Amino acid sequence: MNTQKTLIVIGGPTASGKTALSVSLAKTLDCSILSADSRQFFNELSIGTAKPSLVEMGGIKHYFIDSHSIQEDYTSGQFEHDALAILEDEFKEKDYAILVGGSGLYIDAVCKGIDDLPRNEEIRNQLNKEFEENGLANLQKELNEKDSSYYSMIDIQNSHRIIRALEVILESGKKMSDFQKNKPKERPFSIHYFAIDHLRSKLYEKIDNRVIQMVQNGLIDEVKNVQQFRGKQALNSVGYKEVFMYLDNQISKEEMIGLIQQNTRRYAKRQITWFKREKSTLWLDGTSPERWINTILNKID
Repeated sequence: MNTQKTLIVIGGPTASGKTALSVSLAKTLDCSILSADSRQFFNELSIGTAKPSLVEMGGIKHYFIDSHSIQEDYTSGQFEHDALAILEDEFKEKDYAILVGGSGLYIDAVCKGIDDLPRNEEIRNQLNKEFEENGLANLQKELNEKDSSYYSMIDIQNSHRIIRALEVILESGKKMSDFQKNKPKERPFSIHYFAIDHLRSKLYEKIDNRVIQMVQNGLIDEVKNVQQFRGKQALNSVGYKEVFMYLDNQISKEEMIGLIQQNTRRYAKRQITWFKREKSTLWLDGTSPERWINTILNKID
């Protein structure tokens, strides 16, 4: 690879139109797409992850869609390694590749690298025990007190992310956000960041409608089919944990839908916060999608 090769990052909140934009752009540039959605990797999860269908993929090669089973654990560090290997191969024949998704940590893994974060099994086991016995609220409060910056950027319903951050803090005495300020790793290709920006009211309307469509498309049955993997982190996420609450008779179907919508809106706000950290990001006006391709092409030229 050389510095003339270009990785185009398409980010933004859930339901903002990233998939359609990336496919159109890939057709224009004759290149492949790497998904940076931490749940679309898993072939058992489709409806709740808004995974693109074969028709929506438009004949474009997609990596990291249905690439793993939920029975496997797949970390951001592994993703960094695998994605860089794929890019090396892609750039042998192509000048461009597209990285698209809403999982900021996985985008950062490819573009900046994952820090070698400290680990302490004893601390992690204690935090997991506290979570099992008392729930997530106290751990959320502790992380917010110790590292409000990192807390504001992540999905605070993601127990794995909360526990991992506290493990790092308690072991090292440093904030998780401090590690993220380290100098990014050098990459042998140029990187251009783009993110889709909708009016908040419009984005929330799109999210609410998508959730209703997911339920109509069979989200509840999808969750029933993976109940044996309930302990896996991918299922302790928005769109799945609420259905488990419904299946456990803790809430009604209507409450389940409303809770998924609410939690997805909150997650979208955190996604926006994450992408705004990258100062070089060019935000694409959600009211003018017909201009997106030209805006990107002019920027990368």
